[in-house]
Amino acid sequence: MAPVIRFLPLPSTPLGRRLGLLACALLLAGCARLPEAMPGLERNLQFTPNDFDSTSMHTRHVLASQARTCEAARRALLSQGYLVNTASAEMVAGRKYYQPQADVHYEVEMRVVCAPEGQGDVRTSAFASALQDRYVIKKVNNSASLGVGGIGSVSLPVSATDDTLVKVGSETITDAQFYERFFQLFERYVPMAPAGTASVQLPVPVATAPVPAPAATAAVPEPAASASQLPQQERAAAADAPAEQPAPQSIEQLMAQ
Repeated sequence: MAPVIRFLPLPSTPLGRRLGLLACALLLAGCARLPEAMPGLERNLQFTPNDFDSTSMHTRHVLASQARTCEAARRALLSQGYLVNTASAEMVAGRKYYQPQADVHYEVEMRVVCAPEGQGDVRTSAFASALQDRYVIKKVNNSASLGVGGIGSVSLPVSATDDTLVKVGSETITDAQFYERFFQLFERYVPMAPAGTASVQLPVPVATAPVPAPAATAAVPEPAASASQLPQQERAAAADAPAEQPAPQSIEQLMAQ
């Protein structure tokens, strides 16, 4: 909200006018420097996130199926007192609460996403990230009025003070040792892939051209069998058949010869 400046009427004497003008000049100069003295306005912060430098801090490769990897992450979080509110074959999320001081409160939410690598569901990538929320305890004044009827419009102010958590910051944890300790515990429940091995790339489907159907071949007519020729099997049977013996002649025929 901009400061409100009110000008008083200048005195009628020459000296009073000079003093009044000098006071106005000093007041304007002080107002010109007012934004620089207010907290937060004098800082010109330039924040550049240092991301995409390394993938080893949040990622591990596991020699297990997707469901087994997420089950190992759930057990690792439960062993450290996290309240697991989401647990599936693809993601596990848990939350833990800290209060290092009487008026400071922290909440850490851990998420582990399991993504299969390649085919066969024998190798999985585990991606872990943690979010830290910071709260402070502030006292909030609650006022109310109590009206007494019958004796006039009399109201008695009643005030109370309550402690309330106010969120003042939220940030992703970027401590490499934090994730290293988590994956060391995570390794107790599932075997890790050897260090330095590359992840298995997912196969990319290749579009194949449709195979044309074979063309129908025209039926070749067989030559008609000749009436004078016998089939091959009948000719072979006729060749193998024994020759016919002449019939015996009678006695009259023999005497006639």
